[in-house]
Amino acid sequence: MYFEYPALLWLLLVPAILAGIYIFKEVKGMRPHLRVSTATPWKAAGNPLMNVLVHVPAVLRIAALSLLVLAIARPRSSSKVEKVDSEGIDIMFAMDVSTSMLARDFTPDRISAAKDVAIEFIAQRPSDRMGIVVFAGESYTQCPLTTDRSTLINLMKEISTDYIEDGTAIGSGLATAVARLKDSDAKSRVVVLLTDGVNNSGEVGPETAADIARTYGIRVYTIGVGANGEAPYPVMTPWGMQLQNMKVEIDEKLLGNIASKTGGRYFRATDNTKLAEIYSEIDKMEKTRTTIDSFPVYQELFGGYALAALLCLLLEVLLKYLVLRRLP
Repeated sequence: MYFEYPALLWLLLVPAILAGIYIFKEVKGMRPHLRVSTATPWKAAGNPLMNVLVHVPAVLRIAALSLLVLAIARPRSSSKVEKVDSEGIDIMFAMDVSTSMLARDFTPDRISAAKDVAIEFIAQRPSDRMGIVVFAGESYTQCPLTTDRSTLINLMKEISTDYIEDGTAIGSGLATAVARLKDSDAKSRVVVLLTDGVNNSGEVGPETAADIARTYGIRVYTIGVGANGEAPYPVMTPWGMQLQNMKVEIDEKLLGNIASKTGGRYFRATDNTKLAEIYSEIDKMEKTRTTIDSFPVYQELFGGYALAALLCLLLEVLLKYLVLRRLP
């Protein structure tokens, strides 16, 4: 255990001073008193236990103050950081978040289905480092490579179609994912690129991005998402949001070339089941052994001290106004 703010422990001098003042007053007889002609009646009805209990409220008050000081100093405990061996590969998800991913040929729509299947895939591979890149008219890194599954899954859930300019920059998305993997020392490095459209924006061409991936030995698995023919798409009309059938356009030739050039495979997902099967196929990829740092796990302990302080104050009140109640 250690304290996050050890300097605050100097405040323990306050309850120490209060304890000293209380003891001084008791020794010097400075407590409020009443002069009477004889103490015989009190001696006859004297109770040794009450003579002890009369000091307990002060002790509880000082203890509560001490515990509060310890609580605000923020006591914490942490597990030891160790090197651990892990079997896995480095995987970057490059996910299309253009507005066409809102089409309803998947349940409930393309982007939700893609996130759900990816989250299941992440949960089943605890030893791999994974990250997320999203792209539409441009691309950015949603999550760098990490072994922190909870953070990765939460960031995957937060993906939506309204963060960046609309469009389909397949080349930019792939290039960003490759940039995140190129310095990795893992034997196997993979990009899973998922899109439902045709490249129409971005500063890097898809073929150029594929050449860069091949140069660094990064395999790209491409997934075309969309039903055959047409798909219902939500469109705002004067009568509210309505579904209209729109043609599904996926550049399968381009996606196939990217996969072939980098040693990966191209898949076509036409529904939720097919998409899940594709991720199962990718799950069979080779693994390699790496060494990673485990994350220290911190546990906050201030709550116990604060609760103990509250209990001391409650006991003081109960003793003072119930057990040790005096005549007015």
